[in-house]
Amino acid sequence: MSGIDWQSDLRARGYRLTPQRQLVLQAVDTLEHATPDDILTEVRRTASGVNISTVYRTLDLLEELDLVSHAHLGHGAPTYHLAERDQHLHLVCRDCEQVTESDLSIAAPFVESLRAAHGFQTDMKHFAIFGLCADCSSSTSSRKENP
Repeated sequence: MSGIDWQSDLRARGYRLTPQRQLVLQAVDTLEHATPDDILTEVRRTASGVNISTVYRTLDLLEELDLVSHAHLGHGAPTYHLAERDQHLHLVCRDCEQVTESDLSIAAPFVESLRAAHGFQTDMKHFAIFGLCADCSSSTSSRKENP
């Protein structure tokens, strides 16, 4: 997504694309799944005077405007990514902490089961599944087989 698109989108909603907003959006775009601290570090490469409260306020506004979205990928701060990207599941490896995105369609039977059984409408954009990635799973299996 280019800065021009962000500028047009914000202007259409009555907001300006301030330098801080642009830097935060660019950091979220570059880092893909980033905590506010990660975003601050990236922003400070260009603008050393930006502080963490500015990042949090900017992320809150950008999320309210549906430009960014967050997910909880473990204990601690949420991670942010651009909302324009298709909604997806986050598969988080407990060993190496790699985050893999998976299409929501893979969870459709589960979502439908929750709706049918409980009338529950699932918000999958904040959903993270924890386990072992393929690499860590295979290395764990080989350690068990070769003690």
